[in-house]
Amino acid sequence: MPIAAYADLSDFKLYMADVGLLTMKSGIAYQTVLSTIEQDNSFLGALAENYVAQQFKANQIPLYYWKNDNTAEVDFVLQLGTDIIPVEVKKGKRNKAISMNLFAKKYNAPYSIRISQKHFGFDNNIKAVPLYATFCITK
Repeated sequence: MPIAAYADLSDFKLYMADVGLLTMKSGIAYQTVLSTIEQDNSFLGALAENYVAQQFKANQIPLYYWKNDNTAEVDFVLQLGTDIIPVEVKKGKRNKAISMNLFAKKYNAPYSIRISQKHFGFDNNIKAVPLYATFCITK
């Protein structure tokens, strides 16, 4: 702590400032974005992650992520007071969070946050937050 001291500036993600423009520029069909049917489309996951990044920036939350030497990656890592919280973003309702659980165990996170299409909840030290309510997460 602070997590800013551990940031690796040579490893970063880029997000577009506007999800609507990202959707338009991608050429993805609007029906695909608006469909309630679960689809195996990795771009929808990237779109959801970009949306969360946009909401966090609006709430002045610094954007950090974590990955290990293998394939584990946590979409966002927040510092809320003295707590370091992993945040996983899922595009749909099916959501396994193997990387988030690995991070939580390794760094003794008091809880984790999963942002998805599921309703609010708290189970197994995971706070569930619906995508539409991402703006509720503040520092």
